[in-house]
Amino acid sequence: MSSEHRVIFTPSGLEGRTSEGTTALDVARELGVDLDSVCGGRGICGRCQVVPSFGEFSKWALHSNPTHLSNPNTTEGAYSGKRAMERGARLGCQANILGDVVLDVPPASQLHAAVIRKEINLAGLVLDPVSTLHVISIPKPELGASSSLTEAVRAALVEEWSLEVDGFKPEALRSLQTAAGQAASTLTVQVRRSLIGSRVESVRPGMSVHLFGIAVDVGSTTIAGHLLDLATGEVLATGGLMNPQIRLGEDLMSRVSYAMMNADGDKELTRVARAAISELIQSLVTEANVDVAHVAELVMVGNPVMHHLLLGLDPTPLGQAPFLLATADAVELPAKDLDFPTQGASVYVPPCIAGHVGADTAAVILAEGPHRSTEMQLLVDIGTNAEIVLGNEERLCAASSPTGPAFEGAQISCGQRAIPGAIERVRIDRETFEAAVKPIGCDIWSNEPGFLEATKDTGITGICGSGIVEAIAEMFLSGLMTRDGVISDNRERCDRVVENDRTFSYVLYSATDQTHGQPVVITQNDVRAIQLAKAALRAGIDLLMEHAQVQEVDMVRLAGAFGAHIDPVYAMILGLIPDCALPKVQAVGNAAGSGAVRMLISREQRLEIEAVVQTVEKIETATEPRFQQLFVDAMAFPHATSPTPHLNELVDFSNVIVEPVEARRRNRNRRQAVNKEI
Repeated sequence: MSSEHRVIFTPSGLEGRTSEGTTALDVARELGVDLDSVCGGRGICGRCQVVPSFGEFSKWALHSNPTHLSNPNTTEGAYSGKRAMERGARLGCQANILGDVVLDVPPASQLHAAVIRKEINLAGLVLDPVSTLHVISIPKPELGASSSLTEAVRAALVEEWSLEVDGFKPEALRSLQTAAGQAASTLTVQVRRSLIGSRVESVRPGMSVHLFGIAVDVGSTTIAGHLLDLATGEVLATGGLMNPQIRLGEDLMSRVSYAMMNADGDKELTRVARAAISELIQSLVTEANVDVAHVAELVMVGNPVMHHLLLGLDPTPLGQAPFLLATADAVELPAKDLDFPTQGASVYVPPCIAGHVGADTAAVILAEGPHRSTEMQLLVDIGTNAEIVLGNEERLCAASSPTGPAFEGAQISCGQRAIPGAIERVRIDRETFEAAVKPIGCDIWSNEPGFLEATKDTGITGICGSGIVEAIAEMFLSGLMTRDGVISDNRERCDRVVENDRTFSYVLYSATDQTHGQPVVITQNDVRAIQLAKAALRAGIDLLMEHAQVQEVDMVRLAGAFGAHIDPVYAMILGLIPDCALPKVQAVGNAAGSGAVRMLISREQRLEIEAVVQTVEKIETATEPRFQQLFVDAMAFPHATSPTPHLNELVDFSNVIVEPVEARRRNRNRRQAVNKEI
């Protein structure tokens, strides 16, 4: 057995090799992993907990086995005997590396909380929730009057609310007996008007006004939720957490692969997702100070893989053509069937559109309403899997492109999640090649007075998705790399350019004696990872535009946390989106979450989206012959063949490297060598 072993940390994606016997905490510190510890590795504080993941991980060509970590020692036993630990967790300071292993750092062990930017838009929405409360009065039971309590409730609902119900939930019968008693009673009745009929869900004694719902966007990387008052539509709490499935696969196909290659792998993926959602639900009701028993409705949206895993369905058919869904219809089921703490609630999962275009995209359509507009709209939800919708009231087309997690900081050498200390803005001087950066949580640029003081608590810890996009765009505009994405040898002009084996890298930020943290470097492999991601996205967009015979769009809407915080100009410089007038590009935030909330508080919105998805034309990029050529054209910055007249008016391209034919040939050979290494 080799004396050095690979260790991969999720959700950061950071990995490295370490000698046998090194503790997980020491490896984390060497790699710059965000793992907390305040006791000096003595096993006292418990903040360095990690959760090992075992099985075959084809994404990393790695087999992680329980024997690849040392057995729990007496220190861990003493700690776990006093305090609860997450299922399967180990103390990073006590667990020794004995083989290749994948270790997840749960949110509680992360020193810096992720900045999960999820906002909602409910403009123009009419409140009409599926579940409502109705206060009624029923008379004292008398001989010869109503023969049952249910008959009395039915009569009162008709008389006082003009509302007829088709039946009673079994649990409602028990609560009715308890609430009504033997005397005249004032009751609060919860009625659920689903698409198949009306039913009494619960009965409370006296008058009650508390009824809540939760909308959840189950993303591949983050899970975000909103708790609302169903009577008023007010958002009472918003929260989010990392999707713990990341430790089993950082993108969708790697999770499908995990389910295929590991016994009960799909069940494990389902378990951790449901547990995370339950944790989020509990966090939301605690923040809003509401009784979890008063949560009546849940709406869950997600891509097809998340959709299937949430419902306990086998996701493996989605990993290969013909990408067959178990069901494309909307699904309603009791929350208790999904092991959620909202035992009395109902869960609504909207319809999926296609094998790679899910209920989250349906929610985006509902929120942004291209089907209600005469304008030709392009909707792009950028995440681990990019969903694309093109159309207007006459026609809608949808597709999905496998961008991978590069835009979220994964697969990038110094990449990380959006946490305080992560670089999110970059500028490079065109003459000196010197860089200025601005991290999350700081309003001062690195070349401005007071920067060191402003960042002393966090330091510079890495670079997030929006930062890597700006860094590569600035390198291109400055002449540090070619249109084809090859970092040039500019060592004579700037000491930030350094040789890295057969390629070159650019040192974006260096730690000094007055700062802490690791240097942030943009490598050739980083550039290539972004190129592959952006080419997949752009090729999907171009494929839809060709299919719909559209030359230009009237509006581009960027959805998702990444889309909400990327600068539209830099998106066009990289070629993520087609060239267009800048006012046409809008960031719409968490459109999937907004759509989920709309379905939470409006019956009509559920009916609307179920009708709209039937009209959407589905394009499978994986089986389209044109996709490969469009992908190749999209690898260049901004694009190999598409003109950029609007961008030319906004950006100075005078420093961009213009290669002669012979140089392009040499660089092509060099790129082939680079691609072989990658």
